Amino acid sequence: MNLTGLGATRVFQCAYFPPLFPSLTLMYHFHPIPLSLHLVSCFHSLFLLLYLPSYTLGFSLGVCLGVSLGISLGVSLGVCLGFSLGVCLGVSLGISLCCLSWFLSTSLSFHTDINECLMSTHTCQMNERCVNTAGSFVCQITCFLGYQINNDVCEDVDECFQGTHNCGPGFECVNSEGSFRCNAKPRCSMGFTQDTHGNCIDIDECGVVGQPCSPGFNCINTVGSYSCQRKIIMCSRGYHASPDGARCIDVDECQSALHRCGEGQICHNLPGSYRCDCQTGYQYDMFRKTCVDVNECWRYPGRLCAQTCENTPGSYQCSCTAGFSLSRDGKNCEDVNECLTNPCSQECANIYGSYQCYCRQGSYLREDGHTCEDIDECAQSIGHLCSFKCVNVPGSYQCACPEYGYTMSPNGRSCRDIDECTIGAHNCSLAETCYNIQGGFRCLSFNCPQNYRKSSDMRCERQSCPNLLDCQNSPLRITYYHLSFQTNIVIPAQIFRIGPSPAYSGDNVIISITQGNLENYFSTRKLNAYTGAVYMHRQVREPRDFLIDVEMKLWRQGTFTTFLARIYVFITTNSL
Repeated sequence: MNLTGLGATRVFQCAYFPPLFPSLTLMYHFHPIPLSLHLVSCFHSLFLLLYLPSYTLGFSLGVCLGVSLGISLGVSLGVCLGFSLGVCLGVSLGISLCCLSWFLSTSLSFHTDINECLMSTHTCQMNERCVNTAGSFVCQITCFLGYQINNDVCEDVDECFQGTHNCGPGFECVNSEGSFRCNAKPRCSMGFTQDTHGNCIDIDECGVVGQPCSPGFNCINTVGSYSCQRKIIMCSRGYHASPDGARCIDVDECQSALHRCGEGQICHNLPGSYRCDCQTGYQYDMFRKTCVDVNECWRYPGRLCAQTCENTPGSYQCSCTAGFSLSRDGKNCEDVNECLTNPCSQECANIYGSYQCYCRQGSYLREDGHTCEDIDECAQSIGHLCSFKCVNVPGSYQCACPEYGYTMSPNGRSCRDIDECTIGAHNCSLAETCYNIQGGFRCLSFNCPQNYRKSSDMRCERQSCPNLLDCQNSPLRITYYHLSFQTNIVIPAQIFRIGPSPAYSGDNVIISITQGNLENYFSTRKLNAYTGAVYMHRQVREPRDFLIDVEMKLWRQGTFTTFLARIYVFITTNSL
């Protein structure tokens, strides 16, 4: 029996074949008896079936010989009898069928399926549900109430988390394996509350923000309640009790004329007391017992006025130096904007207390401090203002680019390469491919040699070979590449990598340059067993074009296969 696992499905297979010798005849009492010999494969076993038709002997006889031996009889109705592993059936048409133990033949032309699920002949487990199919059955995993399937495993459903429980108000849902339970929430008496563990604890009514007792009473907490006791208040000097006796309030000596301030002094009430102060700009003289003028400019140097301070009786006055004017607050000084009178030939910058003449970009200030003169930036610049060419103009300069192949960048200094291939400014024919390089373009023609066909725009595949030797020597595939580098490239530089894709264990490659390297600018290097690289190891001083052929011989499973990479290498000038 062959069982193939597909999830929870069991699949049963059996194969049978036409007669081996359809014209075989046996003589019995001078009567010819036709025989047929069949090859039958059941349960991964081979059987030879010798079949005698029923119309000759009155019954069907089938003998199965193979790894296991079985003999089965089939009456004219075609009912199959046999061992549990399978029986053989022959019909009058001479076709051998393989009947399985779970099939019964009701006629000569078809079989009727047995419902193994109803007959309880299936092999499903306790947690599986039997589903009948044609000629077989399927075992599907099922879960009990309170569980759900996840990756062929029954997992518990958390009804409390999903909110599918039916616990009412006053009850708490507690999940359990395959179910849940509703626990009644405990209730506390008045004056108590539940803590995080569900225990009833006393409420401190006196500790809440809103005091439960009236003003003048103290709150005393008790277990489950509280009590209010009247306060007994004694006020210190400068305070007296409030009308309700709940607190002490300040006595305003200044308002009630209880102070002892002298003439020219001002009374200021304080919590529990008062203070006698002199008027603004005066201070009390302990010897003369009177208020005298304060020189604020000496007492607070640099703090009252922004620039110059002059003392006055009971006050002070601020003034400003040249280039400034006194602001409306009488203390700060405001700068005078001398640039409003246009003292400079180009630009004027007002500075604190003065002004400064300066020139626009491209000009410099002469010794008189007012006149500007043009600067020749192209002649005086240290370094390169422009990447290609500098042109001086009044008050500035302009950068220029070569006439062909470049355009000015947005920064106005560097030149940007024009992609003639993208904008259609090239003169390549329809049979050629335009390839942009720094400052120009190239028209490339990719043609396939004889016995090759074009499989893509850049690839040729070999079609046929006259003989085996030509196949070994000629590349299986020719692929075109084009690379562009500038003359300032750092040497040595890896410019190309080649290898099989995909690579397999045991692969080995041999990389070599077969054409285009007469001056030895390029070399190859093997990076690993199945990857090679092409390096530029000589500096190219000026723009130049190369066409090199890089050959890769791939050793795979005892055979060499050749691949060719035809590479255009363009060396251009540095970026402008």
